[in-house]
Amino acid sequence: MIIYESGLLKVRKLEKKDNIRLVKWLSEPSVLKFDEGRDKPFDLDKVNKVFYSSEDDEVRCIVEYDNKAIGYIQFYKLDSKTSMFYGYKTELIYGTDQFIGESNYWNKGIGTLLVTSMINFLVENKKADYVVMDPQARNVRAISCYEKCGLKKVKILPKHELHEGEYHDCWLMEYRK
Repeated sequence: MIIYESGLLKVRKLEKKDNIRLVKWLSEPSVLKFDEGRDKPFDLDKVNKVFYSSEDDEVRCIVEYDNKAIGYIQFYKLDSKTSMFYGYKTELIYGTDQFIGESNYWNKGIGTLLVTSMINFLVENKKADYVVMDPQARNVRAISCYEKCGLKKVKILPKHELHEGEYHDCWLMEYRK
């Protein structure tokens, strides 16, 4: 099922057949450097458990560019506990997580197109007041991309994410409608 399209970019719901792609991407050290961790590569069992048996409210999607699957994005409405932790009160807030798994599609503006179009989708179709992300503070490429898309750094989240055996600071970044 297609969630949205923007030019050559298409975001569609994750299908069972995508599990092999996820294994490929999530066992690649260059992808795992900032996502999941190089010390925790995925195999088929782990992909099936994490992406296909979860009972949460995340909408999991495959990113296609020019009809080729190149990455993953998920979006979700923040629960009240997470919203309060981040400092929000009653606003409608969505979060996203994404990566481009095919490295030959990096540095071509596709990530910027993906994030911008997802923000537009969430604001227009889900009536989001805010869209937030929490990249690791050391992930300069992702932060630069998100800033190009209109997100602003709000506050540092000290030791927020366990990654490769260490807790890392993350930035809370927001797009405000």
